[in-house]
Amino acid sequence: MNSTEGRTTYRLLGPVEVQRGDSTLDLGPRQRRVLLTRLLIEDGRPVPANELCRSLWHDGQPAGAMSSVRAHISRLRSVLDPVREGRSTVLVADSAGYALKVPRDSRDTATFEDSLHRVRGALKRGQLFAAQRELDTALALWRDEALKDAADYAFAAPERSRLNAAHQDAKELQATILLQQGDLERSIEVAEGLVLSAPLRESSWALLMRALYAAGRSVEALRRYERFRGMLAEELGLDPSPGLSRLHTAILRHDSDVLEGLLPSPAATTLSAGSGSAPVPVTEPLVGRDEETAQLAAVLSAAAAGRTEWAVISGEPGSGKTRLLEEMATKAAAEGFAVARVGGGQELSSHRKVLGGRPVAQLLGTLRQDGGDAGPEGHMEEEPLDQLVRELTRAPTLCLIDDLDWTPPDFHTLLLRLVDALPDAHVAIVCALRNADDPSASGLLSALARRGTTWLPLEPLTVADVTELLAAHGGSAAPEEAALLHRRAVGNPFTLGELLRLPPERRTGPAARVPTAVRSAVHARLAELSEPVRTMLRYAAADGEWLDIGLLSEIQAMPLHLLLPLVDAAVAARLLVWEADPEERPAGGYRFPELPREVVLSTLTPSSRQLTHAALARKLIDRGDADPARLARHLRVAGPTAPATEPRWAHFGPEARTSARTPSHTHPAAPGCH
Repeated sequence: MNSTEGRTTYRLLGPVEVQRGDSTLDLGPRQRRVLLTRLLIEDGRPVPANELCRSLWHDGQPAGAMSSVRAHISRLRSVLDPVREGRSTVLVADSAGYALKVPRDSRDTATFEDSLHRVRGALKRGQLFAAQRELDTALALWRDEALKDAADYAFAAPERSRLNAAHQDAKELQATILLQQGDLERSIEVAEGLVLSAPLRESSWALLMRALYAAGRSVEALRRYERFRGMLAEELGLDPSPGLSRLHTAILRHDSDVLEGLLPSPAATTLSAGSGSAPVPVTEPLVGRDEETAQLAAVLSAAAAGRTEWAVISGEPGSGKTRLLEEMATKAAAEGFAVARVGGGQELSSHRKVLGGRPVAQLLGTLRQDGGDAGPEGHMEEEPLDQLVRELTRAPTLCLIDDLDWTPPDFHTLLLRLVDALPDAHVAIVCALRNADDPSASGLLSALARRGTTWLPLEPLTVADVTELLAAHGGSAAPEEAALLHRRAVGNPFTLGELLRLPPERRTGPAARVPTAVRSAVHARLAELSEPVRTMLRYAAADGEWLDIGLLSEIQAMPLHLLLPLVDAAVAARLLVWEADPEERPAGGYRFPELPREVVLSTLTPSSRQLTHAALARKLIDRGDADPARLARHLRVAGPTAPATEPRWAHFGPEARTSARTPSHTHPAAPGCH
């Protein structure tokens, strides 16, 4: 082939094409194009002439089939190798049959697969932009369905299936990258297409569930799980895998402790296409937990000396309970301890993978993986408590129980019996739960209190801790910036970590944004609340940072004894906080933290926002003693719905009167409604 005519490329990701330089070659009729497809997918291996005949005509070969194949071969040679001298080196014939000898990288199928390999490599290195750019180039190679000219030929079915699976892998990578970038709507759109094109492919459903959850549409995510589960049972008689079931459970619980695993940052991505597994989250510096880390180290030292130790870590979601367990597990493993970990009815450890089953079975299974055989056959008849005591005391062991408050009652009962049954040995057992006052664990916690257990309630981080985090991220450690971040995150380590992943100008100030994972968590908490609570929160968010209980009571025509339980429900959902003696309000009050308040405001449409502010303005006018600036803000945002009766607010001064006469028709973003 004359190299001056340009590079020749062979394209199978659509109708078969051969391009030389800028020109597309005329390959002739469909049967010839199918023959070329048959040779291309063999990657240079020879195909006997009689096999080519069977490929083109199945069992209904005409009398002149062999002559027709030879004629097609001759025409293809003249097109693919027009300036040859002597025998062709492109489409060759020998005793084994006909073979198409072209460089691997001249076929778009090979180029596509090589690109996918580079995409996965870039993701493993945390190079999200490079992965996206490479993936866009790879997907652009697809012009239509693979091997389209041979779509109804039996020989093409295996290769079409393989290429379609690779294309599905690529689209899953695309949905994942979009999810990492926060482009949630496009990620959902791609994932929707994936489950339509491959309705029984579990990893695609997992991606769709993650994307919906990240967008605050947890109810839809749960419905998609149910749809897939029903389809799987009907079509194959199977249940979803343990991995997808764990994702379903995490969405049901709206647990911020696992959000980093479900919604990781781009720099943390380690992905195997089609696996449906969660990427590995970024590890933030562990700050503000020096005392807790020291106490857990003391627990481990006592266990190493032969004394059984118990510890309980408690704290709200995102406070760092799981992170402390991971740090302790790493330290214990380095010191020669066997590490067993279960949580919430599901295995959560990166050290051991025990899929399915109840916590007792998981714990025993994990311990046996660490220690070898289960023992004599007679042990199978032992009750679980005896088995657990034997397995725990066989070697130095650290047992970690995460999400204790989500484990079933029979597991609590077993642990309660274990407190008294476990002798002194090289054993440490550490439990983590959200609330140490949770009635579900009261019996066990009471027994542990009598035993001298180490208690580690995790408090919010301090401004000094935030300063240290800022410095670790290479940013400004100015006290003012640290204080703003601390207030915005209410000292929650998970929320702070998500804020610090944003560009500095997006963390605080006029251009501040709510991190995707935090927005999803707030939406999930809102979805669990009753409509009256959500209505109260919408009015409260529009009014300002501090709740005016009297105003909320008036605007909802609700007496205080009915309103306050709604406020308590919002406090329990961690959307409101009570501050007993803040500088702004010496008498104390309920505060609406910035991030959840901004999320609630973002749920209001422009018209509903105007109506909400108009209603608040009317009540403030009726009071006659409102702050003029506060009233003016409500009138301005109310726009055309603002009250328009001049005498009603004449005594509020020129600022309020001007705002009422010339209401703004703009619709500020949620943070602008403060």
